[in-house]
Amino acid sequence: MKAAQARILLTGGSGGIGAAAAARFVNAGASVMLVGRTPEKLSTQAHALSRDAAPGTPRVQWCTADLTQAAELEELGEIAAEWGCNVLVHCAGAPSFGPLESLDPVDMAQVLHTNLLAPMLLTRALLPHLRRLQRAQVICVGSVLGCIGLPGYSVYSATKFGLRGFAEALRRELGDSSVRVQYLGPRSTRTPFNSAGVEAYNRATGTASDTPEAVAQAMLELLESEATERFLGFPEAWAVRLNGLAPARMDAAFVKHRNCLSAAAKADAAPGATSPTTAFQGLES
Repeated sequence: MKAAQARILLTGGSGGIGAAAAARFVNAGASVMLVGRTPEKLSTQAHALSRDAAPGTPRVQWCTADLTQAAELEELGEIAAEWGCNVLVHCAGAPSFGPLESLDPVDMAQVLHTNLLAPMLLTRALLPHLRRLQRAQVICVGSVLGCIGLPGYSVYSATKFGLRGFAEALRRELGDSSVRVQYLGPRSTRTPFNSAGVEAYNRATGTASDTPEAVAQAMLELLESEATERFLGFPEAWAVRLNGLAPARMDAAFVKHRNCLSAAAKADAAPGATSPTTAFQGLES
């Protein structure tokens, strides 16, 4: 689907990747409904996007919703259907990093709900409307960690593995319909989503990262190409394939990550450090 034909419901629209994606979609001619939790932030962002958009570009809409509340997801689906949404982009997400035994059970449940259950429930709510359209798309913004499990990311990887499985199964379920289901797997991205511990971990392990704008461009290309999946970065995209073929043989490649985990986790535990795992700041993928 060309961007100019798209009416996109974008969750996590005010996060680092989400904000960049919203700008890229609007600049390409799409209509966008931003979804987030803070009215003031969404209103300011929508105004800026509408002001900076090319002449003739439809106004940007926004809607507040708490993605952890099933009733609000149902209502959001109704609003999006009435608005004429034909593309649903699941870009909201919550982080989780650290040794499993150090994670708070309440935070773990919130991460699982935000990253996995919320996209499933929102897709379910909007699917009857999408099925009635001649063309529609559902884009799940996951992570390369949805295909490669790294030390320190047991909970986060579980949500992204689940999201990819959801996208794959739903794609096959809807194979004879007008709805295409796609999965985008970014690698580490330079946004406030990353805690001090994650930044230390990335430096210690030599993990490369992309800008939110690079991920947003890949998202736009995925929308228009209608490709099934896309993973970003080298060697990450290559490692996804290798890990899928022989995961046990890849275990030794992550010894450095395991050895760096304890030191990285201490950065989040240092006085004054605020871990997004607890604060749930900067919702995005």
